[in-house]
Amino acid sequence: MKLKQRVVLLAILLVIFIFTKVFLIDNLDTSAANREDQRAFHRMMAGLHVELDPRLEHTLQSPWEIAAQWVVPREVYPEETPELGAVMHAMTTKRIIKADVGYKGTQLKALLILEGGQKVVFKPKRYARDYVVEGEPYAGYDRHNAEVAAFHLDRILGFRRAPLVVGRFVNLRTEIKPVATEQLLGTFMTVGNNTCFYGKCYYCRETEPACADGDIMEGSVTLWLPDVWPLQKHRHPWGRTYREGKLARWEYDESYCDAVKKTSPYDSGPRLLDIIDTAIFDYLIGNADRHHYESFQDDEGASMLILLDNAKSFGNPALDERSILAPLYQCCIWQLCCNS
Repeated sequence: MKLKQRVVLLAILLVIFIFTKVFLIDNLDTSAANREDQRAFHRMMAGLHVELDPRLEHTLQSPWEIAAQWVVPREVYPEETPELGAVMHAMTTKRIIKADVGYKGTQLKALLILEGGQKVVFKPKRYARDYVVEGEPYAGYDRHNAEVAAFHLDRILGFRRAPLVVGRFVNLRTEIKPVATEQLLGTFMTVGNNTCFYGKCYYCRETEPACADGDIMEGSVTLWLPDVWPLQKHRHPWGRTYREGKLARWEYDESYCDAVKKTSPYDSGPRLLDIIDTAIFDYLIGNADRHHYESFQDDEGASMLILLDNAKSFGNPALDERSILAPLYQCCIWQLCCNS
């Protein structure tokens, strides 16, 4: 073999060697990074795991007293919550001592008082798990399981702005009717062999009751926020008109965010950033129905936007409603840290 050929061959081998070494190092680095990602993921999952254990160690307080003490202007519950399982267990098991019609709203719900005096909101199951809600992104009844899923997504994202929610089965005949107010009791009926009720709300109709399976009804239970933290309701600046053929200003004015930034409470403080956080949250859960929102009263814009009423979510897994993200793509800002 001639010298020139040997040099060329040697150069080719050298290039192959270098590429092989770089590739192996990259693979090792990538594998190490993947392993670290997996460890971080497992640490996160371990932190999110909740054991519904009734025991409350190192305290004589009730679960309700503990949950009430968690609430601060920028959080409903803290990042470290060793008592969370006990509070959620109490929500699923404590005896119901009173049942009434739900607070004002458009959808069916019941207001329950659990043993120990804790208020909770019960939203009944209206759809099977695999039911797909067609039509507008805000169509259909509330989905009780959407409330549960949205609460846990709030935990995963680190927002900590959604009240605690659990699933619960209740016996309408033995647990609800004996302690129901006359107003709620008057909406009960029997359809076939099933106990049903239609409650009182804007869209509640005797012709559209929620029905148990026999007497057993599945639903979601949302923990009522402490009375010492009264809520203030606000119209969402990116709310819909809900009128066919009539658009809200944000739907046709791409500079709409500039106008919002000049109005209180969006001209200072964290409220506009909270609106954008909430838009991302709502996009992930498919909630296009946040026409109003709540904050704590007399907060001068400093309190968080509380993630209440998330039941118009997870209706259609095939639908990604881009308009939910309007606050994000019109304002082009994003809060990188959740509770600052």
